Amino acid sequence: QVQLVESGGGLVQPGGSLRLSCVASGLTFSTYAMRWYRQVPGKERELVAGISSRGGSTNYADSAKGRFTVSRDNAKNMVYLQMNSLKPEDTAVYVCAAIASTLRTYWGQGTQVTVSS
Repeated sequence: QVQLVESGGGLVQPGGSLRLSCVASGLTFSTYAMRWYRQVPGKERELVAGISSRGGSTNYADSAKGRFTVSRDNAKNMVYLQMNSLKPEDTAVYVCAAIASTLRTYWGQGTQVTVSS
């Protein structure tokens, strides 16, 4: 019923940019904080960026600060992650998650980002 679907991943050269999108359905999107995580095999899931339900506040991992920007459009049930100056170490599956006020969390399936020359 609740569904989060990411898109926009792909192969990009170091220094390049990608914009990830996540569309949500089956929930009252404007009441959920949204987060972007990334997952690499054998490594702990990492919180990359977060945005409050109305978009009034954002948070970033140190590794993303200054390069990544999270935004949302509640009229479209969309959250975005603009990624600039990409590095090979950004390679991962990027997953969006919706967090209710109760901290109940819904997860997307993820989209692969590969940064390589």
